[in-house]
Amino acid sequence: MAAESRSLAQWLDHVERLHARPIDLGLQRVREVAQRAGIQLSCTTIVVAGTNGKGSTCAMLESILVQAGYRVGCYTSPHLLRFNERARVDGRPADDSALVPHFEAIEQARGATTLTYFEFTTLAILRLFGASRLDVAVLEIGLGGRLDAVNIVDADCAILTSVDIDHAEFLGDTREAIGAEKAHVFRPLRPAICADPMPPASVVAHAHAIGADLWRIGRDFSFEGDRQQWSYRGREQRRSSLAFPALRGANQLLNAAGVLAALESLRARLPVTQQAVRQGLALVELPGRFQVLPGRPTVILDVAHNPHAAAHLARNLDAMGFFLRTWAVFGMLRDKDVVETVRQLGERIDCWLCVDLPGPRGASAAELAQRIEQAGVAAPGSNRIVERHRAPRGALASARERADDNDRIIVFGSFLTVADVLAADATADR
Repeated sequence: MAAESRSLAQWLDHVERLHARPIDLGLQRVREVAQRAGIQLSCTTIVVAGTNGKGSTCAMLESILVQAGYRVGCYTSPHLLRFNERARVDGRPADDSALVPHFEAIEQARGATTLTYFEFTTLAILRLFGASRLDVAVLEIGLGGRLDAVNIVDADCAILTSVDIDHAEFLGDTREAIGAEKAHVFRPLRPAICADPMPPASVVAHAHAIGADLWRIGRDFSFEGDRQQWSYRGREQRRSSLAFPALRGANQLLNAAGVLAALESLRARLPVTQQAVRQGLALVELPGRFQVLPGRPTVILDVAHNPHAAAHLARNLDAMGFFLRTWAVFGMLRDKDVVETVRQLGERIDCWLCVDLPGPRGASAAELAQRIEQAGVAAPGSNRIVERHRAPRGALASARERADDNDRIIVFGSFLTVADVLAADATADR
């Protein structure tokens, strides 16, 4: 099929087959194709890296900046239901017709150079943003930082949300090693916002070595609050009497403080009013981050897919109050630390409904059941249930049938797990 006649779905199918490995970290190929494709962002750029909290941080930045009247591009990954979610302009996913010409341009520019799915689509979206007359672009790092395709952008401000162990086969198996990889999104003399309360020494050392303007939570900016409102304190700026972000979760104030620190650091070029901050935090949306569905029993969707995120999920569950039983629709990728992720939830789960996930990385329900036993949270002879199901939507239907109105159901472990449930709900609503 001729390149110019492909639909977006056909392009995505094509780019999935281009490269021998799904993940192949390195910037040389990406930089070469970006140069040939004429990719250039003339707007202010903010890059967001971190083990967890990136999606929430990007969503809050985007929402506040849109409310402030700026033309905003926001790139995040992965998507839940449609690829277009990855490329938003002024808060709306880009249309297929807007994306396809940039896929065509990258295909022409790459020549014989092969790119991974992530690299190709990143370049296409960056080219779209370059042509969209943006005031500001918010760009989420996909994996790590130093060798991630997004890091070809010479960002005006970088945010590091958190550092914990994930993708150890690519980034290292210690916080120090992973921190060193992620800190490479910092740039000399430019704001480097670190929202991790206890950053690895490697993060601080790299920031100092390159002369970045390091902003650390607890030193350069902080937050405090009660049950009604919260306040932000930065180097020179104070924002008081703020309503809590619309995103649920105990860690969202930490993410929001990092957002406000970034905006303070850029206030000379991107001034933002108090009203824009309030409206942006009130209107922000991000599916799958401790998302509570309407109805009974309570159903919570959370893309927690590593031990660090599962620990946050556990704290959020503890803050919900009393429920008779907790059911878990649980699906993960086999290259994640399944056992430690399960341990973070401990004995909060009464009924584990393990599910098969598709693709070569997807763990089977049988594998997950074995990992739960290894984690010691549902030992033989205990009153905890461990079941195997073929798909998340089927497992959720089974849990809903058997759960009491005073029970709760959590769907977690992977973007794929949450996406399958959201897709089923979207189909039912039509």
